[in-house]
Amino acid sequence: MAPRNISVAIVGGGIGGLTAAISLLQAGFDVQVYEQSRLLSEVGAGINISPNASRILNWLGLGEECARVAYRSPFFHQRRWDDGRTLTKARLATDIEDEFGAPHHIFHRGELHALLAKPVPRERVHLSHRCIGIEQDGKKVRARFENETEIEADVLIAADGIFSAVRRALLGTERPRFACRAYRGLIPVEKVRDIPPESTAFLGPGRHFIHYFVSAGRMLNFVGHVEQEDWISESWTEPGKVSDLRAAYEGFHPQVQKVIDAVDETFIWAVLDRPPIPRWTFGRITMLGDACHPMIPFMGQGGAMAIEDAAAITAALAQCGDDVEAALKLYETVRLPRTARVQNVSWENLTRFHMPDGPAQVERDAAMAKGMTDWSYKHIAWLYGHDAAILDPSPQVAQIPGH
Repeated sequence: MAPRNISVAIVGGGIGGLTAAISLLQAGFDVQVYEQSRLLSEVGAGINISPNASRILNWLGLGEECARVAYRSPFFHQRRWDDGRTLTKARLATDIEDEFGAPHHIFHRGELHALLAKPVPRERVHLSHRCIGIEQDGKKVRARFENETEIEADVLIAADGIFSAVRRALLGTERPRFACRAYRGLIPVEKVRDIPPESTAFLGPGRHFIHYFVSAGRMLNFVGHVEQEDWISESWTEPGKVSDLRAAYEGFHPQVQKVIDAVDETFIWAVLDRPPIPRWTFGRITMLGDACHPMIPFMGQGGAMAIEDAAAITAALAQCGDDVEAALKLYETVRLPRTARVQNVSWENLTRFHMPDGPAQVERDAAMAKGMTDWSYKHIAWLYGHDAAILDPSPQVAQIPGH
């Protein structure tokens, strides 16, 4: 049990911040969460939580609740955009749990967030706290909030997302890297009864379309990723037009058209990330999740990496006792190469998924058919078989600027 006199302030009450709060509280730390919104909620729709993260939720005692609200897809099926030919088809559901010892869950983000909020005592979650300043003196960290509150803690963890205020205070203003536009939405299952229950992605030139069920199968989540030059709107999410969605996927397989025919409303999102950075720990301040390693969703690992971070930072703080700066540095040393690798592969998949038809695409399809890509169990074992609570600082393969 960790010494209770170590206080931890978590800035951000999203999936990563709440998982860290649960994990640290169970380990005996004194934890407070500061969230800028007036309500503790999540935007977005579907989120995949693969075995490397679901095993952590199981350890935290949330397995039964996860199984109740999540969807367990029987397969992940990648297909050609026009004729629907199978490129890969990987077994999920019971097969992936047999292989890696934990399930593959698909959640509605809001339902996962609500599930994670329940175990955190209300008095430890402070809403309407927008961080506007941080400082430290080697013994304590202090944070100031827009509502004129000031707090002090032994450790500060920034879990405030891709537009992190803490990261900006530490590293200065940075522009996110734009990847593509995404159309997103939810459809009641009653309108798509003839759509197969598996998770399916149709890969095509400059775009792909994916759909899968969420909310224990009650809703179909769809996402259409379309490349464009840049994001010109000031908002990174806004209402979209179904007519634009339909035009973007003209000529795609009839199954895609059936899904689009059932769409009543869609939103468009800017799909953003930031390239890997050489450090994210500064004395008694560190970051987790999208604050330090935002990634595009082309490995389905954004939420999973934040959950892994939560387990690793808890293990590091518990292992290093009162030396919190050593603990945070250990956490960074262990986590940074792995998350950088996932960031880089996710970006590489943007190119691989959106190849124009031609020789390179034919070569890609052949490699996928032979099980040589990420969705074969052999090639995904480094990701899904990982135990984030084991702090192994040995070098890992990653491309990290400055290293």
